[in-house]
Amino acid sequence: MTQSAPSYKIHGRIAREDVESGLLEEMVAEMEQQGHFRRLPQPERDQSRWDILAKLPPDQDVWLFAYGSLIWSPMIEFVEQRQARLFGYHRQFSMWTKIGRGTPDCPGLTLALEAGGSCKGVAFRIAAKDVEQELKIIWNREMVSGSYTPKIIKLRTDDGPLQAIAFVMNHAHENFAGKLPLEEVARAIAGAEGPLGKCEDYLFNTVGHLDELELVDHQLAKLAKMVRALKA
Repeated sequence: MTQSAPSYKIHGRIAREDVESGLLEEMVAEMEQQGHFRRLPQPERDQSRWDILAKLPPDQDVWLFAYGSLIWSPMIEFVEQRQARLFGYHRQFSMWTKIGRGTPDCPGLTLALEAGGSCKGVAFRIAAKDVEQELKIIWNREMVSGSYTPKIIKLRTDDGPLQAIAFVMNHAHENFAGKLPLEEVARAIAGAEGPLGKCEDYLFNTVGHLDELELVDHQLAKLAKMVRALKA
C-alpha cells in the first residue's frame, strides 16, 4: 500500500509563523494519525528545554549553534551571530526524514551532529528576556519527534570561547540512519521530496550558505557534486 505524504506543504521551509500558528504541529499530527510519525509530547519537549537551560547560568543570554538548516533558516530573534567551530563533533547526513524532505516510501536524509572531528557553523545569541519564547519555537521545530538530543557544547570563535546549545543525533531514535556510504547518501538525497520540498535543496542551501560565510565543508561540497551528477 502506498504511504501518503501530508496533504499540504509549508512554503518549502519551516517558517516561524508555521510553528507559532500550529501548522507544523497539524502536519505532524496528520502523519502521526497515519502511523508514519511519532511526536514527542509537548510536556516532554518543554522538560527537555528546561533541563538544558538548568545547565546554563540563569537570566543570561543564550547561544544556539547552527550547523545545517538553522544557518539559512534560523527562524528566531537574535541579537548577535558569530562564526564558530565545534570540536568533538562533525555534521553528517545520519537522520532519515519521512515527512519533511521525503516520504515514508522514499525518505530523504538530513544533517545531525555525530561524535568525532570538528564542525564549522554559526552561533546565534538570544537575549535573556527572549530565551524562553525563542527556544520554545526552536524546540517545537527541532524536537517535535525527539530525533535529537540537546546538549551544551563548547565553541571556539574569533572573539573567544562560548557555551551553546546544539542538537546531536539521538542514536536510539527510529530515524537514525547510521553512517551510510556517500554514494547511498547521494542517491537518497537526489530521489527524495516531501512537504518541505526537495531533499537536494536542503543540501544545496546548506553548502551555498557555508560557502558564502567562507566556512566551506569539503565533504558536503563533494556530496552536492555527486547529487548534481545523478540529476544530470
